[in-house]
Amino acid sequence: MEFETLASGYGLIEAPRVDRQDRLYFSDVPNGGVYRRNPDGRIETVIPKRRGVGGMMFNEGGGLVCTGRGLILFDEKTGQSRNLFVEWEGKPLMGLNDLTTDDQGSVFTGSLNFDPLGGGKPIPGSLFRVDPPGRATKLWDGIEVTNGIGFSPNRKLLYHSDSPTGAVWAYDVTPDRTVKDRRIFAKLPEGWPDGMAVDADGGIWVAAVRVGEVMHFGNDGVLKKRIKFPSTMVTSLVFGGRDMMDLYVVTADNTEDSNRKGTIFRMRTDVPGLPVPLARF
Repeated sequence: MEFETLASGYGLIEAPRVDRQDRLYFSDVPNGGVYRRNPDGRIETVIPKRRGVGGMMFNEGGGLVCTGRGLILFDEKTGQSRNLFVEWEGKPLMGLNDLTTDDQGSVFTGSLNFDPLGGGKPIPGSLFRVDPPGRATKLWDGIEVTNGIGFSPNRKLLYHSDSPTGAVWAYDVTPDRTVKDRRIFAKLPEGWPDGMAVDADGGIWVAAVRVGEVMHFGNDGVLKKRIKFPSTMVTSLVFGGRDMMDLYVVTADNTEDSNRKGTIFRMRTDVPGLPVPLARF
């Protein structure tokens, strides 16, 4: 499949989101910063220094909800941020990674209990739901390395990449918005699952690190296609465009030209993506 290169020269790019003006937001995890690419190609700095942003979503009342050491709401107009979820049971969080939101505007995110860029042994983390204005509920324990997360179109399933397991897992979502019956939804033939996007048919598109691919699984968990990119570390992806059929893919490297480093690609898909609700903090 054909794709175009939109930008390069970054570290590990994560947390892509596309707003209603078709502007792409993304983070540079090791170097810090959240950036915005305009449709004309111009790139602006939105948050200059924040490191470790693995997940991001637009807020209904304005601003950006971002992960990092904890969950914050950033106000671009003032340049100030407000803590939403930064400690659990009286102890500071070490980190939060990918996130998604539900129809109530709550954030679902996973915790990191170690430095994933430091080469240390993973310490399993947890899955949390954070309700406005900042009330957290632990939903699951024992996630080896939390990554991409998203809901099925009917909101009855929550998909979750657990990277070292080589699988995307599914939970049943209960009426009280807790989860149960975690099981493997899709097993990657190679690589580890990282970021994820859900399409309108309930299929999932998964960034596969270590093999430089995007893998598309149907709503039955069966692998439909593998799309190779000039990268070994494809880290995340997001749907955008007026018809939601533009797929933005971000990486931490570029195998065509190593000097390009972290790169942003865009391609067209044959199925639209599923819109993700705004946060409501």
